[in-house]
Amino acid sequence: MKKEKRMGRLRPIVDQIKQDKKAYAVYVILSVLILTVMVRSVFLRRFENVFTAVLAGVLLLIPPVVERSFHIELPTTLEIFAYVFVFCAEILGEIGNFYMHFPFWDTMLHTFNGFMFAAFGFCLLDIFNKTKRFRFQLSPFSLALVAFCFSMTIGVLWEFFEFGADMILNTDMQKDTFVRIINSVSIENALGEKVTHIKDVITTVIVTESGEVVTLNGYLDIGLIDIVKDLFVNFVGAVIFSVIGYFYVKRRGKGPIAKQFIPVFTGETEPHDRGEQTDD
Repeated sequence: MKKEKRMGRLRPIVDQIKQDKKAYAVYVILSVLILTVMVRSVFLRRFENVFTAVLAGVLLLIPPVVERSFHIELPTTLEIFAYVFVFCAEILGEIGNFYMHFPFWDTMLHTFNGFMFAAFGFCLLDIFNKTKRFRFQLSPFSLALVAFCFSMTIGVLWEFFEFGADMILNTDMQKDTFVRIINSVSIENALGEKVTHIKDVITTVIVTESGEVVTLNGYLDIGLIDIVKDLFVNFVGAVIFSVIGYFYVKRRGKGPIAKQFIPVFTGETEPHDRGEQTDD
């Protein structure tokens, strides 16, 4: 009985995915690959990878769930990009260790993350604008600005998540960076300067309380550079889409690029005033 109920809940989601044949084909291919990685990880007894693969499979269901729950239609391009983004981040990035093999991998994903969530910000404002509870009209610039802020907020919350995981679970999601220059007010200097400048750092020696000695090739920045870099490329992605979205609204929905990424509200539109219908 319980199994039938679960299948009944999943069926509408599967039907939602099947509505777009191209996106559905990508979903099936990536799901098969994720399942293969999961089975392989079980045999290799790498259970952390099994968890990551399960998480990736769950994340693939977010686009159809969002479409069905919020009555929006994701453009084919955006839906495919969302599926590929999850696969690149969780399977290739975490399990395949692409973050370490390819320095640009994390930068690329965070840039697209900023771009993608700016698109969702546009859609959320469109939903609010067409419902009775939230009724307001924004200028194209204000709409672009709010979408930009929405994207940056998501980026900041993700960095909070990474920081929390590193502190609580002892992971290293906020990757460390070796630097050659230190500028610090915490290091005293003989010249009496407030900021101590140390250049051309070659080696850092760490001595633990137990007597263990670790030698590093340079000075280890613990996550700060990675955070700022991720937020900056998120900023770049958000700005790019906000500019595209601005001209999309300015030209009354005639932007060919924006149409490929802005979700469309498919619920019933409601009038702003009596006898006046909202503009599509």
